[in-house]
Amino acid sequence: MNSHNLRKKEPVYIPLLHSVAFLFSKKRLMGWSLLLFLATVFFTWIGYQLSINFVDDLTGSFFSNAPEKATILGWLKYIGWITGKWLYLFITRIVAFYLAFLLAYTLTSPGYSLLATSAEKIQAGTKFEDDEGLTIRGIFLDLYEGLKIALFGILVTIGALLVNFIPLFGQIFAFVLITYYSALMFLDYAASRRRWSLGRKLAWMRTHKAHSFRLGLLPALISMIPVVNIFFIALLFPFLTVHATLNFTTLELQKQPQP
Repeated sequence: MNSHNLRKKEPVYIPLLHSVAFLFSKKRLMGWSLLLFLATVFFTWIGYQLSINFVDDLTGSFFSNAPEKATILGWLKYIGWITGKWLYLFITRIVAFYLAFLLAYTLTSPGYSLLATSAEKIQAGTKFEDDEGLTIRGIFLDLYEGLKIALFGILVTIGALLVNFIPLFGQIFAFVLITYYSALMFLDYAASRRRWSLGRKLAWMRTHKAHSFRLGLLPALISMIPVVNIFFIALLFPFLTVHATLNFTTLELQKQPQP
């Protein structure tokens, strides 16, 4: 037998542009994506404003009055004050965004699960494995899975902030953490439809490290852009959901015995 035939078949990665074209070609998916985009922006913005107002009410008064600059010691205090103020604004806004987005992620999870299921049904065709469909029980299960991923995301965010203090490699490791977690958020919909546990989802990502990293890279990069990241992520979320679902479905279909 030819050695080429003995090689394991390489997993197929579906590019993002293909997923975008797939979504635009289906009017029903586009209409559902628009509604989900508006809902995600609304819940994220509300959560962001509530988080920022709460934090500023607790600590904002500390940065309201700058120290006097009449002496050298005063200038040193002022430099420390202005540095601390910018660090405070930078860190609190990023953390507030993540918390707000995780809230929106949880509340819209049933809708995105339906979007992922519709995309998978088209992708798999006759190989699509039917589930219980849209039920009250299924909606609550989707909300529960969304909340579980959101709480896991808080732990990941805290871990990323902590390792960020490690010189050089800390920033790299923190970015890798956020990248893989971003992939988990989008892969969760197709995996949750199968009622997979969080451990099984993470095991799937370990098996498909390259795919998972590529799926999470773009949202991780966007999350680093201040302020506008809310709207960019919300705008791209339906596309990234379909993109992750198509790749997940393709890999799962490849595991099935071929005739």
